[in-house]
Amino acid sequence: MNKTVLITGASSGIGKVTAKHFQNQGWNVIATMRSPEKEEELTKLDHVLVTKLDVLDHNSINQSVQAGIEEFGKIDVLVNNAGYGAYGPLEAFPRENIVRQFNTNVIGLLDVTRAVLPHFRKNRSGVIINISSIGGKITFPLGSLYHGTKFAVEGISESLSFELGSIGIKVKLVEPGMINTDFSGRSFDFQNNEGLAEYQPVVGAVMQGFSQAGQNSSEPEVVADVIFEAATDNNDTLRYRAGADAHQYLDGRQAIGDEAFVREMKKNFGL
Repeated sequence: MNKTVLITGASSGIGKVTAKHFQNQGWNVIATMRSPEKEEELTKLDHVLVTKLDVLDHNSINQSVQAGIEEFGKIDVLVNNAGYGAYGPLEAFPRENIVRQFNTNVIGLLDVTRAVLPHFRKNRSGVIINISSIGGKITFPLGSLYHGTKFAVEGISESLSFELGSIGIKVKLVEPGMINTDFSGRSFDFQNNEGLAEYQPVVGAVMQGFSQAGQNSSEPEVVADVIFEAATDNNDTLRYRAGADAHQYLDGRQAIGDEAFVREMKKNFGL
């Protein structure tokens, strides 16, 4: 029987490319998204179930998981990919945006995981792959909210790997660098208040820096390959990097230490 993967946030970017990659490798795919009625490509593929799942809606989570089990009999891998990035001065963010960032990237991930865990526990098998970021290990200016969520995902995943490993369930983290997707569009919540004049030099420097970094971004297929490796290598590796810049940034931080890294970051952004 073919194995089955459930992927959240499969309407575009990394999620959609990953869904196509698994399907091409002969897997059954439960491709979940908030608006499945708008999907036109994945619905045409064999062994792909496109279904509604909004990580902020408990009912849609449970219904999607159940629909996938009914369709394919079993779920073998969960890819928690849904999420977005909130950037900008903390003072510029309305509280509701702050709550939404953590509800989507952290609480939503936990809710989807909790919905799948009884199935994995019954089978005493399964792989949970949480899409983190280099932003879960290092930070950039104006990213206190986004980095806060990704640091949380790192800690959650590492701790969860202990309690689930004893019953046959593996937990993996994938840490992409800059990826050429629409993250800066539909998946990017940038907030600024020009009336907060003190922050504007930092805002300008960061936006310019992101624009330059984006020129060296990797394609989402790079991440899909790493996700597939994490799903199928059958070992206990916890963290997987995706993209050349991910290795560059993470190795650099480890090599030079915190204080030197912070100095270098301030220098790069003119702070």
